[in-house]
Amino acid sequence: MKKQYYAIVDIGSNTMRLVIYVREKGGRLKEVENVKAVARLRMFLEQDNSLNQTGIDRLIDTLASFQKVLHTHKVQDIVCVATATIRQASNQADIEKQVKDSTGLTMRILSEEEEAYYGYLAVVNSTSISTGITVDIGGGSTEVTLFENRELKESHSFPFGALTLKDFFKEVIPTTKELLQLRHYLTKQFATLPWLRNQEVPLIAIGGSARNLAQIDQNLKKYPLAGLHQYQMFDKDIMAVSNYLTGLKPGKLAKVEGLSKDRADIIIPAIEVFHSLYQIVQAESFILSRKGLRDGVFYEELVRETGSLLFPNVVEDSIQELINDYNLELKQITHVQFLTRKLFEYLKENGLVHLDKHDWNLLKKASYLFHLGEYIDSEASAQHTFYLLANRTIDGLMHKDRLKLALIASYKNKTVFKQFIQPYKSWFLKEERDKLQDLGAILKFCYCLDATKRQAVQDLQFKWKKHTLVITLLCKDDTMPEEYQSEKQKKHLEKTIKREIQLKFKSR
Repeated sequence: MKKQYYAIVDIGSNTMRLVIYVREKGGRLKEVENVKAVARLRMFLEQDNSLNQTGIDRLIDTLASFQKVLHTHKVQDIVCVATATIRQASNQADIEKQVKDSTGLTMRILSEEEEAYYGYLAVVNSTSISTGITVDIGGGSTEVTLFENRELKESHSFPFGALTLKDFFKEVIPTTKELLQLRHYLTKQFATLPWLRNQEVPLIAIGGSARNLAQIDQNLKKYPLAGLHQYQMFDKDIMAVSNYLTGLKPGKLAKVEGLSKDRADIIIPAIEVFHSLYQIVQAESFILSRKGLRDGVFYEELVRETGSLLFPNVVEDSIQELINDYNLELKQITHVQFLTRKLFEYLKENGLVHLDKHDWNLLKKASYLFHLGEYIDSEASAQHTFYLLANRTIDGLMHKDRLKLALIASYKNKTVFKQFIQPYKSWFLKEERDKLQDLGAILKFCYCLDATKRQAVQDLQFKWKKHTLVITLLCKDDTMPEEYQSEKQKKHLEKTIKREIQLKFKSR
């Protein structure tokens, strides 16, 4: 099928971006190009709120450079949206005309409600958070929303952003008095919305300043996983980054690892927004969403074809993308999943391993992706599987859950499992580590029963012979490869159930 490309131009108050997406096999959009320009259009607003000609020229020049990139792709559709600065400009009509005449692009100027709505839509379609509050701080405005059971309940746009808030400070590094003044102002502003107070739900942050905050935190902690989407922080983490930055000399700020140079002068006021809001909300945690306004706009575009505003299951959609990307065989996956469920239920019901519904949900996800690293190299399949799953963004999974999935799906043996989990050992209690190893052993054994991908082993039966668990494998064909692999693998399962296992292959 011919690849279909779509593009969006996002004209913000601080930065402008061109993002190009390609349509995936499953219908979702994957980012293939992301071009950023620091235009700072907000700085070109005059006292009468008109955008001066210098600002308009910068806008047009940036759009012209974006068009050169667009020419390298055959784009099906281009959407051009503008936010706070253009929305607030008194000469909006003149700006639109000049842009249209010079570039041919039609700007869609988003209302405050639309800007907030698209942020919400991006979050609920790229995470598994059902109830939360979103915050998107731009250069000239800050949008907040409240959603419950994935439905938008409240939204508001504040007429301040990172660029306007930096006016509270005379220098890049604020004094204690200036920080207190900003905090007082923000608390007063957020207090005007009663629906923000004491919600005790996750606070999900969108936008460049939020990404920079998360990157700085990861670098300070020497965080061992890749990826920012769904990265989780807490009140103390936000304050630790704030204290670190405000304690630096001005010349050092721009050199901070994880901080974009163009955000060095606005990162501290942005962090104060997140911290003040965290306290008002009494948030459970602070979670970064890499998906924001631009993604929300395209999710709405997809609605026209699917008819559904929300993806019914974010995690399953993400797993389907992985299945497509690594050419995994769905027929084999479905069959192994059937065998795995049969074994799982028997072990659970007979108390051989302490298992519950949550364990099955995790094992089921892992069964879709077992040793997908074979796509790269069959000899080092476990290593590639672990690295790919642990370090690739999987929408709907928090980082720790993604790591659990990687540990189970990459299971080879106890030694390799210990090697993989070592850098993250402190993340789990011993009982959790043992459980993940048990689930990996169960899954590895069941995949051995379909070693040749012919579904030769069709069903399982269980019985006891004294202290030995006898598993009868009902077969439809010659199963020599399956017999060899499963006999070799069963020792891991025996350690899991602390019993001997006898395998009997029987033709149907």
